Amino acid sequence: MCPVCGIAGLYSPAGPPNPELVDAMRAALVHRGPDEGSTDAFGRCVLGHQRLKVLDLDTGFQPVSNEAGDVVAVFNGEAYNFLSLRDQLEGHEVRGTGDTPILPHLYEESGPRFVERLHGMFAIALWDAGRERLVLARDRLGKKPLLWTRLPDGTLAFASELKALLRLPLLSREIDLDAVDAYLALQYVPGDRTALRGIHKLAPGHVLVAEGATERIERYWHPEPAESSAHESEWLERVRATVGEAVRKRLVADVPLGALLSGGIDSSIVVALMAQASSHPVRTFTAGFPDARYDERAYARAVAARYGAIHEEVEIEEDIAATLPRLAATFDEPLGDEAAFPTFLIAEQARRHVTVALAGDGGDESFAGYERYIANQLAGRVPAPAARVGAAALRLLPAARRDPRSLPFRGARFLDAASTPGERRYARLMEVFPIELRRELWSDGRLAREAPLEPARPGVTGLQLLDIETYLPGDLLPKADLASMAHSLELRSPFLDHEVVALGLALPDSLKTRGREGKVALRRTFARDLPPEVAARGKTGFGVPLGRWFRSDLHDLAHDLLSNDRGWFRPDSVRRLLGEHESGQADHGHRLWCLLMLELWVREHVEAPVLAPA
Repeated sequence: MCPVCGIAGLYSPAGPPNPELVDAMRAALVHRGPDEGSTDAFGRCVLGHQRLKVLDLDTGFQPVSNEAGDVVAVFNGEAYNFLSLRDQLEGHEVRGTGDTPILPHLYEESGPRFVERLHGMFAIALWDAGRERLVLARDRLGKKPLLWTRLPDGTLAFASELKALLRLPLLSREIDLDAVDAYLALQYVPGDRTALRGIHKLAPGHVLVAEGATERIERYWHPEPAESSAHESEWLERVRATVGEAVRKRLVADVPLGALLSGGIDSSIVVALMAQASSHPVRTFTAGFPDARYDERAYARAVAARYGAIHEEVEIEEDIAATLPRLAATFDEPLGDEAAFPTFLIAEQARRHVTVALAGDGGDESFAGYERYIANQLAGRVPAPAARVGAAALRLLPAARRDPRSLPFRGARFLDAASTPGERRYARLMEVFPIELRRELWSDGRLAREAPLEPARPGVTGLQLLDIETYLPGDLLPKADLASMAHSLELRSPFLDHEVVALGLALPDSLKTRGREGKVALRRTFARDLPPEVAARGKTGFGVPLGRWFRSDLHDLAHDLLSNDRGWFRPDSVRRLLGEHESGQADHGHRLWCLLMLELWVREHVEAPVLAPA
């Protein structure tokens, strides 16, 4: 298999691009591939890559080509089925032993949709010199990032991260305020847009084909339930077999391998299956806080002890204010998911011991683990007038204003959703800044728009599909990829194997949610593999004490940075959020975090100087 790495390049229909620009782009991606890299010119196209060695340590060089040398490719990711694909390539001379060398030959046989034959995670750039065609492709779920833009001179530029594109002198850094409004609503920028106008994400499951001054984008995969029917026991057998096989595929590496363990059910299942498939102790890594309300290390320890894991812990006590600029510099866009903070630190700790780590990302989307799925169903049964009265009454209670983990706070949020029309209900459950607050926040309240979240299908499956199309590629996957690759750590997610996703979507509703319990199939399938206290847990993750931080560790930084008047927001609205939070009238911790990460992102990326090629 190929190493995970970073790729970048330029395609200029007008003439050969400057390779030094791609050198500069690669320099911004060294963290993704610190072991080796190269820039290679092929006429009107220049390809660059940085390599992190995971397999085929002495070979695996990029770019790779076909026999004639007129089709070349660079690859970021892993194709788990490359051996079977290699066997299918009759009449081709495949040079090299890993997965990357098969790509030009698959393209020769199948054209731009050759990626449909790949099983894994990937971002690919392929140059067809004979047709003067550039092909960009991204894996089905979007585990590996790929961004692109057209520069003013017509050059198409692409890279694994925005940091590389920002090395280009011609790149516009105009901020898209409509995208910022969507970010404030959802804590991430959804869809294929970015926070910078004119820079696009290649959407998951899509291929971009550029020929001359035009490009076309085609979708090659949709998340769909697997076509099957079965008795309950057969479903559970399939869950065990499919998830187990996905874990085993991801244990292949020629470098040290471990797991990120939160103590929740998803990462605990991954560790259990790793231990059962391995003859060596699994290395596990977890993070925790001195504040017991946010510390879940006891659950992680129980899983590690059951399987004799070599267990490492990080207690998050360091200077939070000093770490935040590093965090903002890591992410290509403003990201308001506070779980990025412990994820970033645990990845840093894990990389001191391993090069590859498995994680539990995707379990909630694939197997319906979010409480909001259940809340959305229940909210439809509450009459809207009663819901409005109930929400107002609950907000008279101090806990409903001050403590996001309290039942009154969560109850008021639930009743707010229940009072919302059905097509907007799920967006209400997801919003950080509801549209009413954004209208008050923006200097021009007309910028506030309804959050772009509407399920295309009814029921829990519709919500799963919506999250797979929006929340997963917009928030969870960039958080996991960028936080880990910032430390040159490859992260693998068995629950995001597309066959696991299809199986999870196909499960009957009775094996998705039951009462207030989610992930019924996972819990029943793997209950005997987990400590009882872990198997019985509800939805968990890396919780962060934002409320306390903004009254202590982040107080001065928030006041300093958020008092900066860019003309976007009403200063009195920002001061009100800060004042209500400090006085304990309300808990705006999550909203203040979103505003702070937005300001830090602008400073770290948009306002940073353009570095000239060395």
